[in-house]
Amino acid sequence: MNPIIQAISASQVKADVTPFKVGDGVRVHTKVREGDKERVQIYSGIVIARKGHGIHETFTVRRISYGEGVERVFPVNSPNIEKIEVEQESENMRARLYYLRDLTGKAAIAVKVKENRVAVEKAAPAAAVAKA
Repeated sequence: MNPIIQAISASQVKADVTPFKVGDGVRVHTKVREGDKERVQIYSGIVIARKGHGIHETFTVRRISYGEGVERVFPVNSPNIEKIEVEQESENMRARLYYLRDLTGKAAIAVKVKENRVAVEKAAPAAAVAKA
């Protein structure tokens, strides 16, 4: 590849991307522009695929909305993605979880992969900290 293109691509790749993998439950915070206003919209679901590498890397998030499966593809290095939060981690044996498309009802909501809940750190009350 041309070294000029490599240099431009390397400068555009985000360095602070949260590590996540296929099967994880994520919340993607995206910037949405409506007229002259900008707000952050959260899209939460399960990562069913990651593709590409470098500047062209994308991931697909699937969720169930009003009983219908909805998938959305996000570029990892997009400036419109503010942050990615991992809600639940999983241990799966596949690179793509396309079989989730065929599941319906509760089976589609409860992922059929081994889950490890991410421990959310709660702030200690001020009184408890003051005593210590």
